[in-house]
Amino acid sequence: MLSARSLFQEILDHDESFRLFCSIAADGESQGGWENGRIAALVPKSERDLAAKITRHGADEDKHGRIFHALLGKRGLTPVAVPADTDYTMILERHGIGLAHHRLRADRPLTVPDIVTYLAHSRVTEQRASEQMALLRRHFADHPDVGRAVRMISGDEDNHLAYCHEELLRLAAAGHGHAIQRTLRTCALAEIRVYRDVSLAVMAHMGRILGWPKAKSALLASGIHAVYAYERAVGWRRMVCLRMPERRDALGGPATAVPEFA
Repeated sequence: MLSARSLFQEILDHDESFRLFCSIAADGESQGGWENGRIAALVPKSERDLAAKITRHGADEDKHGRIFHALLGKRGLTPVAVPADTDYTMILERHGIGLAHHRLRADRPLTVPDIVTYLAHSRVTEQRASEQMALLRRHFADHPDVGRAVRMISGDEDNHLAYCHEELLRLAAAGHGHAIQRTLRTCALAEIRVYRDVSLAVMAHMGRILGWPKAKSALLASGIHAVYAYERAVGWRRMVCLRMPERRDALGGPATAVPEFA
């Protein structure tokens, strides 16, 4: 039976598919670490109290990248080049979502609207990350090779999502509510399209590595399109609502160290 558990187990059990999976994940997390580091350095004076939390967010993303590299090293594998059509972070940027890299490379301080853009983009993408890691945690929390990494990353993603909710609500109370809702909606509708396209690309690459028959690949593609149809109709709304999280000040402390996987 084709299920999320059986699919990931197949990817996990094959060195080349696992190598590609970890390489894609590590690259995305490392990009997120760099982006958050630059944003923390450019925070406007009126939002300086936010800088430490953004720095913590970036440190967590860097840590996740190192964890995926450590998982590869544990199997005696090295990273592979990430196919362009699977680069979720950069494809979102090309769609105008989030703060562009050329803006982050400049030394000009960001504005409060820039911070709204950053947090709205993060709230949407962290929703996706939190859900994906919750799925892996449900099926692989006790796995001898990846269970510890899955639990740690999942907890961090939940913290990131809580932080985005709390900070966006703070800015909404300060008068930025309309801009936040407009930006969230734009980000969410773009993200679900990019997620569909990247998911199709990842499954196509995995199918070639694992030698999937055409019928299996077609079934997976149909499932991805079905998820997109649901998200385009109503599912995107879960990415734009804001509510005060149970975890307050979720990024108020230092990042935890990368555990030993060897």
